[in-house]
Amino acid sequence: MAFARDGGVRHVRDLPRHPVADGTGATRQVLVGSDEAPHFALRRFEIAPGGGMPLHANAVEHEQLVLAGRARVRIGDREHEVEPGSVVYVPAGVPHAYRVVGTEPFAFLCAVPNGPDTVRLLEPRSADQAARKAPGGRTDGA
Repeated sequence: MAFARDGGVRHVRDLPRHPVADGTGATRQVLVGSDEAPHFALRRFEIAPGGGMPLHANAVEHEQLVLAGRARVRIGDREHEVEPGSVVYVPAGVPHAYRVVGTEPFAFLCAVPNGPDTVRLLEPRSADQAARKAPGGRTDGA
């Protein structure tokens, strides 16, 4: 269900969750798509206990708000432990990774600018996953 040109409201429970291809126990929901708003897309990620996302870099920046759970987030060479209320900024091109800490799912909102994005995996599971681009220029990566 797309937003009307003059805006609108929908509930997160009504939006589909999709597995994050390179994540472990990770899902993504598109809350506001790049085809619905002129400047930014807004996504919600959730990662199960014991899960994470491998070290990767995106062509676009990320602004994130932690909603639930705890995780260790690597940004560049530094690692941070985050919790609900933490605000995370990942500049374009900077390697980053996520690892859930504890027994609760880790959930966060992630805003990214619209436009072409590529994900470069720096810890690929296989050679064919080392570089990929999603249809329409958007990617699964956080």
